[in-house]
Amino acid sequence: QVQLVESGGGLVQTGGSLRLSCTVSGRTFRNYHMGWFRQAPGKEREFVAAISWSGDSTSYADSVKGRFTISRNNAKNTVYLQMNSLKPEDTAVYYCNAVDNIATTRPLWSWGQGTQVTVSS
Repeated sequence: QVQLVESGGGLVQTGGSLRLSCTVSGRTFRNYHMGWFRQAPGKEREFVAAISWSGDSTSYADSVKGRFTISRNNAKNTVYLQMNSLKPEDTAVYYCNAVDNIATTRPLWSWGQGTQVTVSS
């Protein structure tokens, strides 16, 4: 059974930075493309960023390009999301998941508990 554990969220001021982590167990992590998603109150969950299994390719939602960076460490079964220049509209619960590929970004597994990111204005 796959387990996703997201961490690193918190309260930050506009313009600040956070680094999220997601550790995966129960699957061979290095075999999967991984993605980050977010869900704001009253909104649908949306794609944020994805990274190929090797780490060689990435993709981003237009709203975060140039501000967020996704990376992974296959030895630690962990995917990261470095978030810089945060804006109030980035406030959401952030989730990681495996994805079918970095273009279509369809989630493959059940969701974890997520980590809350709140950006104050």
